[in-house]
Amino acid sequence: MKGTPSGLDELAGLAGRWLALSTAAPERHTAAVVADRFEHIAWRDTFAQSAGLRELAEELNERHDHATDLLTDVFLAAYKTGPHLRERTRMAPSRLVNHQVIASLMESVDFTELHRETTGDPYAAAMAVLAQAPALRRLLDHSREAQEQAERADKAEQETEDAASAVAEALRQAADGADEDGTVPGPAADTLQRAIEAAESAEAAARQASRHAEQALGAAAPGIRGTTRGAAATAARAVRDEAALMRAWGVGSGELERLPFEQRARLAERLGTSRLAQWADLIGRFRQMADGERARKVENATGELVGVTLGDDLSRVIPSELANLGLPGLRAVFAARYAAGELMLYDSQGEQDTGKGAVIACVDTSHSMYVEGPGGVTREAWAKGCALALLDQARHAKRDFVGILFAAADKLQVFRFPAEEGADIARVLDFAETFLGGGTSYQRPLSAALELLEEEFDDAARSRGDIVMLTDDECGVTEEWMRGWNGAKHRLGFRVFGVAIGAPPAAEAGSVLDALCDNLRSIEDLTDVHAAADLFRVI
Repeated sequence: MKGTPSGLDELAGLAGRWLALSTAAPERHTAAVVADRFEHIAWRDTFAQSAGLRELAEELNERHDHATDLLTDVFLAAYKTGPHLRERTRMAPSRLVNHQVIASLMESVDFTELHRETTGDPYAAAMAVLAQAPALRRLLDHSREAQEQAERADKAEQETEDAASAVAEALRQAADGADEDGTVPGPAADTLQRAIEAAESAEAAARQASRHAEQALGAAAPGIRGTTRGAAATAARAVRDEAALMRAWGVGSGELERLPFEQRARLAERLGTSRLAQWADLIGRFRQMADGERARKVENATGELVGVTLGDDLSRVIPSELANLGLPGLRAVFAARYAAGELMLYDSQGEQDTGKGAVIACVDTSHSMYVEGPGGVTREAWAKGCALALLDQARHAKRDFVGILFAAADKLQVFRFPAEEGADIARVLDFAETFLGGGTSYQRPLSAALELLEEEFDDAARSRGDIVMLTDDECGVTEEWMRGWNGAKHRLGFRVFGVAIGAPPAAEAGSVLDALCDNLRSIEDLTDVHAAADLFRVI
């Protein structure tokens, strides 16, 4: 080529910039969120376990070549304790749309709330991704032009790097063919010159493609920001609602973290579609109320202080009596009064001590329990909510719990939850969801409860159990059965609490339920969980 330099040093000077580019091309990242290998392992494991994530990735990849990378970034932003966004200048052009999406998501006001619910929890982070799926679909459609321009810019940048490598190769060949005085043969010099011109042309095209990509991304940015704001709010609400649902059913965060992903997903689905799912708030309020009542209990000193009395209970001695122990001359007087049971003690009245045997909830599941009360709450929902709170009560006191579902005499189902075993949530749900239907029989469930208490007494020498009868109906018992019941009650020392739900006549003086129970109350407002509050101070 006429006018082409032939000296190797001169040619090397012309090719120097391209030689540097070919040997030190800047690393272009495909991930917008900076993460370590352990965080990437968390994503890969979660992706492998979640059919929902895989299906979403497959769907989105049909409309966006880098959808899986986008899902990875959304997951890591939610999962990482302190998510850090990579500088956009270090991103591969083809991932700049992803970067804009993640930047907009992390800048949104609702992301802070979302992140609080998902940090360190791969399941919750995956749920946040899935909750944002509709928004991600809209984003990819809205940013299609920006993505196409970004792909062109990425291709142009790669072509520039390839052209720089071609210059480096042409220079190497020119150097190999140069004379001792550094003169490069004409053909080799011409080849190098053409490679340099091609690289310059590729660079110009890359700059133009980059400008077009920036313009297209700038045009799409407002829509991306608006959509991500709504997506973060939706995801935060979904994660928060599921967490509240789990808490309402007594599933703690520690238990959730131990569950495999798919098992946790199935549990969430079952809880959300359970027959009593719409009453999760009621069940949660029952448990919250019971927690509060437990906090009010003081072992061995229940009730309200009403004055001073005499006795020998050292746990209730008033301070002035105790002061006598500090005076050598009065210690003998203290000892004599203690022996005679004449120490001055705080006097109290209130709830009696709690029982020690099993807590047994007999829950009526006859057809009439479907009846709704105020607020649309069914009698069954109130009874099951109370029973589940009693299950918690028993576990806190390290007592066995038994749930007996009953209806007519031929319909009975028993659910046992021993104190030494964890309350399996699937078993708890089976208890809560089972409904037998039919009429009502008192004798059958109470006889079953009595057999359980007798078994407990014979096997473990435990007495003083508690039976809670939750029903909305009246029915009779035979005199013979009643005599046997009273004898067993005296022998085993158990207590019976009755709750007439939406059926005031069943709780009237002289009713069968009144004769059976030591403590009986009528519940008419089914939205009020505090009507049963005192049960949780004495059971």
